[in-house]
Amino acid sequence: MAGASHYTLPLPEFDKPVKALIVVAPYYRDIADMMIKGARATLEAAGATHELIEVPGALEVPAAIGQAFRMSDFDAFVALGCVIRGETTHYDTVCNDSSRGLTLLSMQGACLGNGILTVENMEQAVVRADPEDQDKGGGAAAAALHLVALARRWGGVKSGIGFRPKDSQLAKGGDSV
Repeated sequence: MAGASHYTLPLPEFDKPVKALIVVAPYYRDIADMMIKGARATLEAAGATHELIEVPGALEVPAAIGQAFRMSDFDAFVALGCVIRGETTHYDTVCNDSSRGLTLLSMQGACLGNGILTVENMEQAVVRADPEDQDKGGGAAAAALHLVALARRWGGVKSGIGFRPKDSQLAKGGDSV
């Protein structure tokens, strides 16, 4: 239901800088530009730096993020694009496969916010993309930032977990026998 209010978590705060990659499919340039504006504003509000790359379409967004996740040093990824239903089943393929690709990357540890809109018409896209309305670009950036905060919280050194008793020689820094 368009226009419904919803709760938004406050942005996390970070002790060390966050570097984000925004990957956008600018097929609908006006929609993409609104989403980029919202994503940038949210990242900057959290003190994050960012880079922006463009890819041809929504199906290439997960591929680009996957490459960056494996080969670069970004902390967060923001996926942006818009798919509007047409006359063929291509819409279903693009929506399902881009979403599946992004979900798989997230399950592999990528701190990723999915801002690929899947809508019936241009009017729905404008409402969702507009930073002064639903701001889905900003929402995707916020989701990525929250996942970075969780990764940093849980990514520290673990203690007291494993098969060795706490008072073993190894736990005390001694040599193994």
